[in-house]
Amino acid sequence: MLQVKNISFKYKTQFVLNNISFKVKAGEHLSIIGESGSGKSTLLKILYGTYDLNKGQIFWKDQEILGPKYNLIIGPEYMKYVAQEFDLMPFISVAENIGAFLSNFYPEEKQERIKELLDVVELNDFANTKVKLLSGGQKQRVALARAIAKQPEILLLDEPFSHIDNFKKQSLRRSLFKYLKEKNITCIVATHDKDDVLSFSDTMIILHEAKIIANNSPKHLYKNPKNKLIASFFDEFNDINGDIIYANQLQLVEKSKLKATVKVSYYKGYYYLIEADLNGEKIFFENQSEIKKDTVISLEIIK
Repeated sequence: MLQVKNISFKYKTQFVLNNISFKVKAGEHLSIIGESGSGKSTLLKILYGTYDLNKGQIFWKDQEILGPKYNLIIGPEYMKYVAQEFDLMPFISVAENIGAFLSNFYPEEKQERIKELLDVVELNDFANTKVKLLSGGQKQRVALARAIAKQPEILLLDEPFSHIDNFKKQSLRRSLFKYLKEKNITCIVATHDKDDVLSFSDTMIILHEAKIIANNSPKHLYKNPKNKLIASFFDEFNDINGDIIYANQLQLVEKSKLKATVKVSYYKGYYYLIEADLNGEKIFFENQSEIKKDTVISLEIIK
């Protein structure tokens, strides 16, 4: 188990993280969510031992994770960290990058392992391509494959799909997180994109103003957002009489006390997101068809 005990960290005078505590069991997937500047990336770097703590302790099993004051080389052997900047070797091939730290004593097993990882990150067709010729998204996939090559016990991912286009992103997420679960690799992901983690995380923590403001399963947090910041991560929402109501929780009805005037219909593919005016306040709801501007409609809240 990873145990983070009351850690605090500041770069100069202001705390970036203040009294942060949480636990992650072996094989679990944790996501770290928060606005830009909330400390997501800093927390990952601290878990990796990049910085020295101002206060608190971090343990993996019975071993304490310490910073550069105690280690000439940062990062425990059992942990891998994939940052948004890729540390790859540009003048050798994708396959050679992935296998760079695998033993040469067993060449057949090494080649099988490289092929397995090429499958996971969907880069089989680029196995012999030099990394310098790849796109940013392809380089990100090489970095992911190389990080899991030696099957670390913990994998830290900072915005792991940020450079990858939507054409590949969906299948890559499924492939990678399935592989990590099968291999019982503990995974901690920092992201601003709910699609990176909503279907794959066991637990989610929300960072705000240097503290954890929520720690629960994605399903619980989605169904019970205790404030607007949490709700905004998941979907379009409305504040109606002090209650947080997602756009998909409002439906069109023939008659109700909740009357609004349609302003804009946004095409979203299989539905329209309708922007309307409710007593001078902007609200959103989902509907199967477009609604003409200035139409007065009745709405009902469904939960």
